[in-house]
Amino acid sequence: MSESRLVGPVRVVGVGLLGASIGLGLRAKGVEVLLADASPTHLAIAADYGAGRPAAPGDEPQLVVVCVPPDVTAEVVASELAAFPNAIVTDVASVKLAIHDDLVARGADVARYVGTHPMAGREVGGPMSGRADLFVGRPWVVAGHPGISYRDAAVVDDLILDLGATLVELTPEQHDRAVALVSHVPQIVSTLMARRLIDAPHASVNLAGQGIRDVTRVAASDPELWVQILGQNAAPVIEILRGYRDDLDRFIDALVDLDAPGARRRIAEELFGGNTGVERLPGKHGVDRRYASLIVMVDDRPGQLARLFNDVGDAGVNLEDLRLEHSPGAQVGLAEIFVLPEVQERLTDELAARGWRIAG
Repeated sequence: MSESRLVGPVRVVGVGLLGASIGLGLRAKGVEVLLADASPTHLAIAADYGAGRPAAPGDEPQLVVVCVPPDVTAEVVASELAAFPNAIVTDVASVKLAIHDDLVARGADVARYVGTHPMAGREVGGPMSGRADLFVGRPWVVAGHPGISYRDAAVVDDLILDLGATLVELTPEQHDRAVALVSHVPQIVSTLMARRLIDAPHASVNLAGQGIRDVTRVAASDPELWVQILGQNAAPVIEILRGYRDDLDRFIDALVDLDAPGARRRIAEELFGGNTGVERLPGKHGVDRRYASLIVMVDDRPGQLARLFNDVGDAGVNLEDLRLEHSPGAQVGLAEIFVLPEVQERLTDELAARGWRIAG
């Protein structure tokens, strides 16, 4: 067990996925964790899973981490600041400016508060979904403000580094604009695309491949939570959506009259612009790099995927990313393997020699 930067104890308020994961990660470092939650059941489950112990009267935390829904975050942060005058208080909500402004309006002691946002999560929630390694290698934003000193905020940096995350410093305004682009608007686009499936013929839905699954994956997110998030970050979301609407209008206009001068060129330029945008997304280890891929047919039998991974490793190739796709009614799946371009041909030959069927 490596040494922790934090002294502790750390009080975690709200033991859903993020709160439980923070508790588990800190306990793995030997930090004392005090748990609090409005639900006695959630509190008991998180404690049973080893995320910490239930908080007790007289506890004096070094740091308080508030992990509650966005619409009550400011209220809970203000309460924790008042209850623990010697502690630094942070939160992990996915919006930052509205919470900071709410705290200032309440007259809270923001000299002991700084907001943060770990860019990590899972499709499932609750304390049973917590994982000690949830934040490892993931960006974790600290939304600093002039009201708190660097020395006082250092304990929050220690929390992030102890949990294995990558610290990113932004202002609350910069954070909210950034997540509007990379998280909040994609959620809306995914949701609206998924709505097109409601009345779609069964024949169309049965043709669904990885493209529609990729686009609609996050559409399964909790609507109640997203109403809160979007309500607190409406301004930058609206700005991006209006630009997106303009892009759609240009695309539609070009499609309406493909024989008009320049119509096909406009469509091609829009598509090429998408290629360029994708290339800017950081890949493994934060590096902007495009990987080559090959598609391997995998029989739907126990152990086949593990055998494929072993064969890739035996070939001396590092697997950069992976996507899986299943065809309805077929006893075979498609594993799209992403590797460095310079090893793609060699890996294709190696896997074929080991009996794997290469689909593309």
